[in-house]
Amino acid sequence: MTNADYALGARALVRSILLSGTDADICVLHTDVAPADLAPLSALGARLVRCALLPTSEAFNTAHARDALHGRAAFTKGEKPPFHTPLDNFAKLRLWQLDYARAVFIDADALVLQNVDRLFDYPQFCAAPNVYESLADFHRMNSGVFTARPDPATFADMLARLDVPDAFWRRTDQTFLESYFPDWHGLPVFCNMLQYVWFNLPGLWRWQDVKILHFQYEKPWQDHAKADRLRPLIDLWRAYAGDGPVPDSRSLPDPA
Repeated sequence: MTNADYALGARALVRSILLSGTDADICVLHTDVAPADLAPLSALGARLVRCALLPTSEAFNTAHARDALHGRAAFTKGEKPPFHTPLDNFAKLRLWQLDYARAVFIDADALVLQNVDRLFDYPQFCAAPNVYESLADFHRMNSGVFTARPDPATFADMLARLDVPDAFWRRTDQTFLESYFPDWHGLPVFCNMLQYVWFNLPGLWRWQDVKILHFQYEKPWQDHAKADRLRPLIDLWRAYAGDGPVPDSRSLPDPA
């Protein structure tokens, strides 16, 4: 979590994890975020771990700044919000510095709709394919959900391989992790169901199967051009973002 906007997402995510009945620690990695934005997460019992951005070189930072990255590798399938800063994405590698034997990472713009504690038994490194437009997407991974084994030596090795001369990771942490773990194990798409599947691949969507819903590109707390097409998903997120009851997603109608 790197700013106040993602704090909104993180609160909804933490509440969804709690409601899933997990026995695991809920740990929120965050950079220099205002105490007022952290307070709702503490109130839910989350462990807050402050971290700094990675100590990357000036050349690396320049290459992965928002305008520079989007200029070389523009997003053409959806719109990243103005508060999205690509360079911040690499901070999630600090997960390998945590004091846990195993971890399941989930992006702050996601919801856990069913208990996924079984993912702790999966090896390092497991992630779901980046499927949201066609079956051709299955060969790429999405780093919004993955399993890991924190280890300082792994983190140090990652840093050494991340910031090398002329480095350019087209989709930041996602491209790097795909390169670092070339034999990544595939999780079912339902463990990281990307929101565009709702209208691009409706035949793949069954609420009873969806374990984690991931709002890639536009965020559910924004006003955006695709909001009407994603209304049922946004309404579900708003229920988790509030303090009242949430619907059983398995009872929701699938896309027509």
